[in-house]
Amino acid sequence: MSYHNSVLLQKSIDHLVLNPKGIYVDCTFGGGGHSNLILKKLEAKGSLYAFDQDADSQDNLINDPRFTFINQNFRYLKNSLRFHNITSIDGVLADLGVSSHQFDKAERGFSTRFEGPLDMRMNTQQYLSAKEIVNEYSEEQLSELFYLYGELPQARKIAKEIITERKKSIISTTNQLKEIFKKNIPEHKQNKFYAQLFQALRIEVNDEIKALKDLLLQSYEILKPRGVLVFIAYHSLEDRIVKKFIKTGLFNGEPERDLYGNWNKPFDLVSSKPIIPDDDEIRENPRARSAKMRIAIKRDGKKN
Repeated sequence: MSYHNSVLLQKSIDHLVLNPKGIYVDCTFGGGGHSNLILKKLEAKGSLYAFDQDADSQDNLINDPRFTFINQNFRYLKNSLRFHNITSIDGVLADLGVSSHQFDKAERGFSTRFEGPLDMRMNTQQYLSAKEIVNEYSEEQLSELFYLYGELPQARKIAKEIITERKKSIISTTNQLKEIFKKNIPEHKQNKFYAQLFQALRIEVNDEIKALKDLLLQSYEILKPRGVLVFIAYHSLEDRIVKKFIKTGLFNGEPERDLYGNWNKPFDLVSSKPIIPDDDEIRENPRARSAKMRIAIKRDGKKN
């Protein structure tokens, strides 16, 4: 089994690499699919910096003088690049979410399909795992994360059931967590419910929403004028954040407008709607079905 099938591979890189002599960043290296194609489009003077906090991704490193791997969370984009004397870039790519490799390794605890430890850490060196969250968070904390990150309407009831069960014994595995709800969730709804439940825990474990916001802000700061931003999201929480930031440069509220009702837009949209995988790609890689890619070009500061 391959480490990961890169989603929207050709389309994403065709839009990203407009300057073959430029400096590019792959924020989610994983199996190296996007990075390898970026390098094929770069000339000798081009360069690529790839980020990944998962130690397993280092098994896929590329032997190329134009390639530099940075074993860090992409939320440290700006400082990590500055360490390499890079202060501006031509394009940035992020393929968000969990890799096929992470889903398919039962011991990582990401998948609802396998018995495994309640882990879900992308950086296995950090302390906080799903086990600590499930067994130590208060009812209010659990309810909030299930509602916000899992978009589960009965979040408080779910939290109460976990609190009740953990008083009997520590909840340590994915199957133990699933068993808590098995009797009360209709069989035809279980897969979706577990997916939302696990998504909420994974986002909390890895602080994914805050990390995404950090990445977007820093990407805008270091992109050159007319630099390209390509982000692929797999659930509505991430996609809404990316969409709003590209449109307004904000995460909340509305931008201030001038006397004519205009505001300084940070990006020009390449497409008003997200680009999605076609039927052929979804047949070959079912995990691509929820992907939405948004592409934008940083404005050059001139008034429009």
